[in-house]
Amino acid sequence: MRLAHVRERFAPAGAPWRLAAALDPSAATWLDVEVARRRAVAAKPSLAHDSALHRQPVTTLDEHLARGLRVEALADLVEAFAPRADEDEAVLDAGDLDFGPPVLRPPSFRDFYAFERHVGTMWRRRGQEIPEAWYRLPIFYFSNVAELRGPGEPVWAPRGSNELDYELEVGALVDTAVRDVAPERGEEAIGGYFIVNDWSARDLQRDETTVRLGPAKGKDFAVSMGPWLVTPDELADRRRPGSAAPDLAMTAIVRTFDGRVVETSRGTMATAHHTFGAMIARASADVSLRPGEIIGSGTVGGGCLLEIREETLGRYLEPGDEVTLEVERLGRLVTPVIARPARTT
Repeated sequence: MRLAHVRERFAPAGAPWRLAAALDPSAATWLDVEVARRRAVAAKPSLAHDSALHRQPVTTLDEHLARGLRVEALADLVEAFAPRADEDEAVLDAGDLDFGPPVLRPPSFRDFYAFERHVGTMWRRRGQEIPEAWYRLPIFYFSNVAELRGPGEPVWAPRGSNELDYELEVGALVDTAVRDVAPERGEEAIGGYFIVNDWSARDLQRDETTVRLGPAKGKDFAVSMGPWLVTPDELADRRRPGSAAPDLAMTAIVRTFDGRVVETSRGTMATAHHTFGAMIARASADVSLRPGEIIGSGTVGGGCLLEIREETLGRYLEPGDEVTLEVERLGRLVTPVIARPARTT
């Protein structure tokens, strides 16, 4: 099942997001989940009393999780839907839609550091080897969920920065409360996966890390996510024995302001050293994770310009560029890079 927050492309300003589910493998058509719920209740009124899923309107995934329901519960509405022969208001054409972040108001975003190639490059730049602790402990930092961007929403370098960089990652949504969960059971708390672009201002980051407290304004300005959430069952056949994650190809392409198209990154989720189960176990140690919280994989090896710009783009990002992150089965996340607005409030 693929789920997304959508609204009509030419909807009035401030129009609310609606929750939709893909109806075909190409994601060309989408089901308005709330229309499907109302239709199911009209056909069988007892559902409004007997089923927590059917009892209240389905507005956003955030509200669905807040009611104590897991992502997989929505499959009952999607699988029971039968389109009408004539034009059906429940069926939406992807070409008419804008897509939002898979989660609109996540309580938190813990971004991990799971790929050895990326970590090794960072430490070699400091003239050091990867610390032994990294191999034992999934390490993370908290990012800023107040500056969340969806597909197509622009990003700009923060004040004082000239080295804007993308980071190619995968995010996992926690959809049930857990605490002190074991690594082998951590992935049971995941409701779905999606693409994450954890933007970095490398010059600010380079200055800040000399203090050794962790990321600050070099990371604090934007995170892009989308275009939709994919439930774990859709990826199960790509899990190879002994691998930490499904074998999903991950790529980044930059379309430059002067018309060049450059494939800058290529990797696979299967090269992760730490599993999402181990990440969730670490995050939930002595802490209650809440539905809606996000766990990030960290940057895939070669998944940022800091690692590979000299042999690919030759520079950091500039206004007029467009970054496309693609992860097999998770879709394509496109972000335009613009000049920093005079006012950003």
